[in-house]
Amino acid sequence: MGRPDLPPGYSIDAFHRGAFHLVQPDDGHRAGMDALVLAAAVPPIFAGTLADLGAGAGAAGLAMLARCPQARATLVEREPRMIEAARLTLDLSENSAIAGRAQILAADVELSGRERVAAGLADNAFDFAIMNPPFNAPDDRATKDDLRRSAHVMRDGLIEAWIKTAAAIVRPGGFVAIIARPVSLPAILAAFDGRLGGAEIVPVHPRPDAAAIRILVRGKRGSRAKLSLLPPLLLHEAQGHALSPCADAIVNGTGGLFER
Repeated sequence: MGRPDLPPGYSIDAFHRGAFHLVQPDDGHRAGMDALVLAAAVPPIFAGTLADLGAGAGAAGLAMLARCPQARATLVEREPRMIEAARLTLDLSENSAIAGRAQILAADVELSGRERVAAGLADNAFDFAIMNPPFNAPDDRATKDDLRRSAHVMRDGLIEAWIKTAAAIVRPGGFVAIIARPVSLPAILAAFDGRLGGAEIVPVHPRPDAAAIRILVRGKRGSRAKLSLLPPLLLHEAQGHALSPCADAIVNGTGGLFER
């Protein structure tokens, strides 16, 4: 909903039954289920530092903070309008309980080497990194809106570049989680190879009889464990439109993906 204390073109949405609120552009990318599922890849006992790569207004990072009261998050974003949305989000009185544990870093996730470090993404700086990179093909859901295109459209090599950054900035033993479309699984596993081990894959299905529409992949830096295909997350039961119990817990911040 809009509020008179916000600049024109922004509105506020409540998440986790009001545990945190998000300021989002009215005409740009708006966070939803993907961000909440991604945040659920972080265990509720997590008490370290997390990088939310391509954070947008900060939905996934703030969802993690709302679930993990001892954790801290860095919201990494390059688009000026989304950085402004994240700043407005942290300034909301409704977020006063968690805003002090979050900071915004204006940086391009695809930087590498010295340029990445100079931008504030140092090696071994975080315990966890999460990402929801653009994953639509260039001709899929084509849009003339630059902000939507930046948030949605995947370019060649993008997934590898994002995972390369994530694997570099987490400490040995740290975790990386990514949500994407199933078609991106080969690229994700190829980018994990030599960087992250013990990959755990959770397919996300709209209903029990429907193909997966998303995958959540989590890996650990330095792990030599084998790949695991875990039970799926079903968003809805076979009948009706209500969320499944597990999906409802994730949407409302009371459940996780790897602690079911």
